[in-house]
Amino acid sequence: MKTGLTILALFFAAFTAAAEINPQRAQFNYQMSCQGCHAPDGSGANAVPRMRDFVGNFLVTQAGREYLVRVPGSAVSALSDADLAEVLNWIVVEFAGASVVTPFEPYSSQEVGRLRQQPLNEVVQYRAQLPADIASANMRE
Repeated sequence: MKTGLTILALFFAAFTAAAEINPQRAQFNYQMSCQGCHAPDGSGANAVPRMRDFVGNFLVTQAGREYLVRVPGSAVSALSDADLAEVLNWIVVEFAGASVVTPFEPYSSQEVGRLRQQPLNEVVQYRAQLPADIASANMRE
């Protein structure tokens, strides 16, 4: 019973946070700050990873979750912490599809602000390690 209530509470919190996304503002910020590399539909381009039907996989591990904030495009973005949190949450809702973990724990402006202080310098190497970490986390479930 306690587990069921915990799951219900987490789902409600995620739903509430997702409902607080201003989709027009989030989409505009995505268009201005992200889609040049990630494409309008999140499919990515050239060496830029796709987000469509994949971005939710990053949320399986803490390192993956942090990665989405710490990549240079996010960490040094001109967006405020609150706007970046909103865009990241919108990206997950809009592009993750079946790859998203349930329930999804939305990013907060406080979390984004803290993680942005440690931008990744070695993005390619960090990203190369993430699939193994994600696969390992999925095997433990």
